[in-house]
Amino acid sequence: MNRTPRWSASDVTDQTGRTFVVTGANAGIGLATTRALVARGAQVVMACRNLEKAEAARATLPAATRDLALARRLDLADLDSVDEFVAGTGDRVDVLINNAGVMNLPPSRTAQGHEMQFGVNALGHHALTQGLLPRLTDRVVWLGSLAHLRGRVDTDDLSMDLRGYRPMAAYANSKLACIMLAYEWNRRLGRDGRGIRSMAAHPGYTTTELIRQSGRPTADRFFELGNSISWAGLTPEMGALSVLYAATVPDLPGATFVGPDRLGGLKGHPKIARSSASSRDARVGAALFERCTEMVAFR
Repeated sequence: MNRTPRWSASDVTDQTGRTFVVTGANAGIGLATTRALVARGAQVVMACRNLEKAEAARATLPAATRDLALARRLDLADLDSVDEFVAGTGDRVDVLINNAGVMNLPPSRTAQGHEMQFGVNALGHHALTQGLLPRLTDRVVWLGSLAHLRGRVDTDDLSMDLRGYRPMAAYANSKLACIMLAYEWNRRLGRDGRGIRSMAAHPGYTTTELIRQSGRPTADRFFELGNSISWAGLTPEMGALSVLYAATVPDLPGATFVGPDRLGGLKGHPKIARSSASSRDARVGAALFERCTEMVAFR
């Protein structure tokens, strides 16, 4: 029986003349996404906290496509840095990929005093999307996670001061917030008539350095063991496929959620998936959007 080939990086259409901003593009899924996009002719702004690492990552791109990538500094843990990045961005950005993230951190705060995982993963990207909106022509892609299934967004306790901070709970909450913001941005963008879309993607279980940031040796060794088992997770190149699908498939509707197609979304090739019922709560999504907008405005 013939089977329809599953979507892969070779299916990314020609992106010549299009500009992408990819946050966290110096490693993992962000670098794999950048590599695939420039291979199809896209201009990619590699928006990274550490410019030295970003330039080193850019140097690993094939010589024929390296000049299509530009490394620029962006620290999502500092809203002033987001403002500086936006001010230095050109007149046109076709696609914004909100990829950068932190995970499983010990208690820590952003420059403006917000819990770090929420501040980087959700709030910083909300500020970036808001700032680049006048330049956007096509879509925004937010990186979610299967961890969102365990998340809970409380707009009165986004830094988990009242609930008590737990690293993995904070990560799950932040990723749920990312997906909710993706959907709420799409609702609002649909009202302005410009045709810009917002959507989300998750990479399944991908073996990257993201998970080894907790500062707790036992937890970090556990995740490192998972990374070392070849069948347990996806390579960054495979994990990036869901992001590439969401970012480049021409007629993909707004508010689409894309993820791997096997093992409950843990691995495989991209398909349109379904996020949790909580992520689709429009009332909480609107309240989260408004709260994030306030947090960005009043520093």
